[in-house]
Amino acid sequence: MKKHWMLVPWFIIFSVVMLLMAFNSLRHSTLEFYIEAGAAVATAAIVALLTLTYRRYIRRTVKSSADSISGFSSQHLEKYKYPVAFADSDGTVIWCNARFRKLLGGKSPEGDPIDSFLPGFSVIDITDGEGVDIALEGREFTVYCVSAGEGVICHFIENTYYKETVREYHSSMPCVTLITFDNADDFIASSEEYYSTVAISVEANLQRWANEYGAMYKKISNNRYMIIFRDADVDKMIEQRFPILKDVRSIGTTRHIATISVGLCRGCKTVRESELNARKALEMALGRGGDQVAVIKDNSYEFFGGTAAAAEKVSKVRMRVIANAISRAVADCDKAYLMGHRFSDLDCVGAAIGMQCIMEKTFKKYSRIVINKDTSMARELIDYAQEKLEGDIFTTPDDALRGITPKSLLIILDTHLKQALESPGLYEKCKKVVVIDHHRKAVNYIDNALVFCHEPSASSASEMCCEIISYLDDTPLGYIQADALLSGITLDTKNFVLKTGVRTFEAAAYLRKKGANTLTVKEMFSGSIDTYREKVEIVCNSEVYRGCAISSSDKTTDDIRLAAAQAADEMLTLKGIFASFVIFGDTQKINISARSYGRMNVQLVMEKLGGGGHQTMAATQLYDTTIEEARQKLIGAIDEVLDQAE
Repeated sequence: MKKHWMLVPWFIIFSVVMLLMAFNSLRHSTLEFYIEAGAAVATAAIVALLTLTYRRYIRRTVKSSADSISGFSSQHLEKYKYPVAFADSDGTVIWCNARFRKLLGGKSPEGDPIDSFLPGFSVIDITDGEGVDIALEGREFTVYCVSAGEGVICHFIENTYYKETVREYHSSMPCVTLITFDNADDFIASSEEYYSTVAISVEANLQRWANEYGAMYKKISNNRYMIIFRDADVDKMIEQRFPILKDVRSIGTTRHIATISVGLCRGCKTVRESELNARKALEMALGRGGDQVAVIKDNSYEFFGGTAAAAEKVSKVRMRVIANAISRAVADCDKAYLMGHRFSDLDCVGAAIGMQCIMEKTFKKYSRIVINKDTSMARELIDYAQEKLEGDIFTTPDDALRGITPKSLLIILDTHLKQALESPGLYEKCKKVVVIDHHRKAVNYIDNALVFCHEPSASSASEMCCEIISYLDDTPLGYIQADALLSGITLDTKNFVLKTGVRTFEAAAYLRKKGANTLTVKEMFSGSIDTYREKVEIVCNSEVYRGCAISSSDKTTDDIRLAAAQAADEMLTLKGIFASFVIFGDTQKINISARSYGRMNVQLVMEKLGGGGHQTMAATQLYDTTIEEARQKLIGAIDEVLDQAE
């Protein structure tokens, strides 16, 4: 019956034609006359029957609705000053008022599905709901669909003006932006005069940025600035991916390139609230190594930039303050547990061995390193420590959970992410937490630590622990702990090639004085012949994509994780390769190890796949996927990062 009246004219024409043909056939054959006349009469009867049936259907449906809603009638709805449409149980429009027809430009909607006037929604899903917002014929409405007997009444309440007003309000909300000149100290150390020239150029770029959008600009202090934008302008900046970062990076020399960190807040109603959140965003940008913009909105972050390497912080005052804070925290505890990330490496375990010695012998506290030996990638170091040290300094996560007390202290090393911990349950149970990490800060970091020692410019957690230990009573530190700490630095710097600053070599020299043996450290990097074969096979199977070496392995041996990490390092030595990725795992979980020499920030690539890490070393895990699907996702992430950098 839907749109049957569109066929009525054709039926009438057909009846008239058949009737004329019948009278014309009467001269030749009476039989033909009766046949054609009968067809004409039957056609007319069908039209009459359909029309009568449809009218009864409408009356019955509308009557059922009238019975369910007191005071309802089509005459009543016709007087409404907003569009109203009535649909039957099949979702077909069977009646509408004049306002609805006017909305459609005078067209008749009867017979059309009501969903065609509810873009993006189904009438079944929204009936008797709280209303939905739609756009129709260039106007905006909130639609309320109310069940009524055998049908649904849809009320279209226009609110175009109010929504435009709300959008204008949100677009004009103040967005406080805090900016800091990241590596000003590097230019000051080079030359005060040259620093003044660079600082003026940086400030000029920031002023030009503010003037471009008619924003308020203010210099807060040396190397710190504030700009207040309109929210609508931030959308344009995000679309352009903040070209101010490249403008500032063009300032400087081959030795030092100027970079800025930006914290921008959106969605706050007051300037004060926006400024407080902008500080959080700026702290996050600095914690990720600087040279980037961190945009915060509703406590979620979005990052742009981050291609330059983090500048090394020469001042050691902060580390001395942190060492004093850690000593106070240890003095107030009864036990100290040291824990790193899952699949612990030499840096994680080495830093823990060094700190455990100080906890036990300097502070006289019961201390243990929480580790899963079966999954650790530092088994050579663990065996070395167990052989040389008196007593077992390691414990399992289960034993640590049973022994923890309300006054126990948990020192987390080489990670600041809750989901990456060796035992998240131990972290949840322990009320006192200290974090020591060098990886670039991620969004879901541990935010309840008594001491949060985070230094993305440091080469390794072991380097940071060396500095902390040097400010404490380091007399008990022996050659075994020195070997462990040096192995951690050696691993994360790739034999002192990557991220090695002045403080890195100072830490190495400090450990050498404490008796560290480089030959012993070298032996900790030795692997089995099977691991070497797996590494070579992964390297030989690699393919080059946009300067990145990508390889995969479907083996599930005990040493595959170690072989994959070593293969990723090995592929970086190939000519023309500036980043390497190794994919391995099974159908339940796929792992990706990423490495680079700094020309490409592999942390950004891994973050797009749900992981993280450092600029030169990162990883991620993908669930419910295959190796080939993981490869395609990886290629997509590489394309996105490289395209954004261009």
